[in-house]
Amino acid sequence: MNYPSWDVPIIGSGWVIGIIAIIHVLISHFAVGGGLYLPMAEHKALREGRSDWMPVLHRHAKFFLVLTGVFGASTGVAIWFAIGLASPEGTSTLIHNFVFGWAIEWCFFCVELSTAAVYYYTWGRIPDKLHLAVGYVYAAFSFLTLVIINGILTFMLTPGEAWLSVAGTGMEASKFWHAFFNPTYFPSLGLRTLICVSLAGIWALITASRLDGFEEPELKKSVIQWSSKWLIPAFLFMPVFFFWYLYMIPEAQRGLLEIGIGKVGSGVFTQVTRAALVTVMSSATIGAVVYFLAYRNPRDFSFGHAVAVLLLALSATASTEQAREMLRKPYVVCRHMFSNGIRLNTDVERFNREGYLAKSIWVFPVEREAWARTDAAIPQPGAVVPAAQSTMSPEDWQAHMRRGELMMRGQCMACHTTDGYRPLRKLLGGRDRDSVGNILKMLHDYGDDSPYKKYMPPLVGTPQEIAALTDYLAVLVAPAPKAAPEKVADAAGK
Repeated sequence: MNYPSWDVPIIGSGWVIGIIAIIHVLISHFAVGGGLYLPMAEHKALREGRSDWMPVLHRHAKFFLVLTGVFGASTGVAIWFAIGLASPEGTSTLIHNFVFGWAIEWCFFCVELSTAAVYYYTWGRIPDKLHLAVGYVYAAFSFLTLVIINGILTFMLTPGEAWLSVAGTGMEASKFWHAFFNPTYFPSLGLRTLICVSLAGIWALITASRLDGFEEPELKKSVIQWSSKWLIPAFLFMPVFFFWYLYMIPEAQRGLLEIGIGKVGSGVFTQVTRAALVTVMSSATIGAVVYFLAYRNPRDFSFGHAVAVLLLALSATASTEQAREMLRKPYVVCRHMFSNGIRLNTDVERFNREGYLAKSIWVFPVEREAWARTDAAIPQPGAVVPAAQSTMSPEDWQAHMRRGELMMRGQCMACHTTDGYRPLRKLLGGRDRDSVGNILKMLHDYGDDSPYKKYMPPLVGTPQEIAALTDYLAVLVAPAPKAAPEKVADAAGK
């Protein structure tokens, strides 16, 4: 355990990342698609002599600059803080393997921010051709940031055989391009590009809906109908890229989705399947609302309607990102690093042999001395916790519980909380020490027939460390002791 755990009450650290990431994706993909929307809309207005479009596009450019430049950039930084705290080992892997890619992305991002500001602040101050050129430069560099980020994100699900063959050897950088252009790179890039284009239209409907349909009916009709057409490519081509993407996913990960679809009538409905269905239903609803309320009746399309479409897009984005994350379970980097930061090929055997906490810098020397004394007194499976506690001094028992807590924090809290999201107290509630120990034994043995193998990483550590975790969890989920009847009667009498 080289890093401290990040204990976020109720929602857990994973949902902190998720909430920030969902907002960021909704804005960052707009930054890519909207960067193409603006110069294309301006080009259309200049070509057709639609001078009435220019004030609308100018206001949209200001909205675009503030939303993407402020909120998009700040949520991007927030993601870095969150993943660094929630998954330090995973973040370290991404940084060390893609440091060159991150450097390129930051260069593109600087150009992107600069040209976005230049595009807005030179509106009407420089020749039209030059202004359009600035807009298209922004569009190109914003798309290039997506090209870089997409390679790193898809690597986490499909790192590829070439990179996996050198993982843990120190030669990972030699397979940079194999890891970057991994099996799901191109289908994912196609999907994200289509999402960017559709979000450009959805966000444009937000500003266009503010136009007065009675005072400027023709202007509102033309802008809204043209913006609505930006959703067409997604509905035409997204199924193609989606099935291509599924085809390239490893069979073990794809099985999480196929189980829920194939056995929904039997009650097997995985979280991945639920998220995928929410994506499909939200997307279909967006198409219906945009067609019937925006394209067919643009004059009456209100700001409330536009916000409703945006909320549906938020729902589709959230469910899509959740499904993508869930497909990686139980890994953070498939077939290399588990969700709790333990590496499959190098850490599991070593931690089982030497101990998970053997070299942890978060353990005090006095605790290690107490552990050495308590190892002989640790109960075997079948024993009860009070008996174990009675064989130790209060100080040693406290150190023993501290050992179990560190095991829990290091190996469980990446995905679980005590009483909130995926609560350990509820999931293990009502079990005695022996029952808890049996579950932990299955996780430690990690056999192919284990029902937990598809979703949870293996439990690593020495028998003494696992026994400490067993005691800690058994005490954690044990029901509160009931007061004796005579004490209850005395309390009622008083």
